[in-house]
Amino acid sequence: MFDCGKIAIIGGGSWATAIAKIVVGHTHHIGWYMRRDDRIEDFRRLGHNPAYLMGVRFNIDEIFFSSDLNKIAESYDTLVFVTPSPYIKNHLKKLRVRLKDKFVVTAIKGIVPDENLVCSEYFHQVYDVPYENLSCLGGPSHAEEVALERLSYLTVGCSDREKAQAFADVLACDFIKTKTSDDVIGIEYSSVLKNVYAIAAGICSGLKFGDNFQAVLMSNAVQEMSRLLTAVHPIERNVYDSVYLGDLLVTGYSNFSRNRTFGTMIGKGYSVKSAQIEMEMIAEGYFGTKCMKEINRHLHVNMPILDAVYNILYERISPQIEIKLLTDSFR
Repeated sequence: MFDCGKIAIIGGGSWATAIAKIVVGHTHHIGWYMRRDDRIEDFRRLGHNPAYLMGVRFNIDEIFFSSDLNKIAESYDTLVFVTPSPYIKNHLKKLRVRLKDKFVVTAIKGIVPDENLVCSEYFHQVYDVPYENLSCLGGPSHAEEVALERLSYLTVGCSDREKAQAFADVLACDFIKTKTSDDVIGIEYSSVLKNVYAIAAGICSGLKFGDNFQAVLMSNAVQEMSRLLTAVHPIERNVYDSVYLGDLLVTGYSNFSRNRTFGTMIGKGYSVKSAQIEMEMIAEGYFGTKCMKEINRHLHVNMPILDAVYNILYERISPQIEIKLLTDSFR
């Protein structure tokens, strides 16, 4: 039976904090890498993350904090990466510890920019982590609701189902239900795409489209997602499972969704830069849109929603014009 051993969280944002809350509740000890020493000192003093989910209290005696990524990687067996995808390469540049024998969990719902790789592919190709030691964490789940202990469902993906189950058992509690899957690539790509579609939903909300159209948009989005997943990883899957469709719906509809919020601002007339500045949080779908557009140049999948979001964000085409063209393509 696989044992996850000592578990460390890599990242200091809201989703990292929510995952830390779940894991430490089970293990009563975690390592936690945060980039900034001042944040660590404030965390120790206050008993909560000073910047994210401040209502979540921690027993500081159960946490080993460090701003030294190598110290954390060397001391822990399971490493849960929860850094924003645009920054993952810079974080890992500091790493000198071999990851080959670690169990690596990516809870990053994004894609590695410039490389155009989902995180499991990146860890495999660049850090030689075997696929059986690579896992991903899928939703639907917002960090804010996990922090409030509202019932949430998580899927742990890994090609080794025993390892997936072992980490799923760590996460399972009164307010978290878990399941496992071997579709790591599919879960990761769907996590990227749902952020793109949430931006589309937000743009349409900002343009005053109603619930009727939002339902049509999401219906077309799941079909578009299915086409892409079949192209990149053609296995038998049920795209209506919660880790695909459920994650798409919660990201597209929820007020907690930063990607939907970002899209709503764009629909209301904000520039990309002004929306990013005002949000003060990263909408990973902005970066994911460009990466998926570049990936699809080679795959040639019919993806009109992706194309529309790309044209609005990167080609500066008017949202009114682009969404009107998109509506004409739906049935």
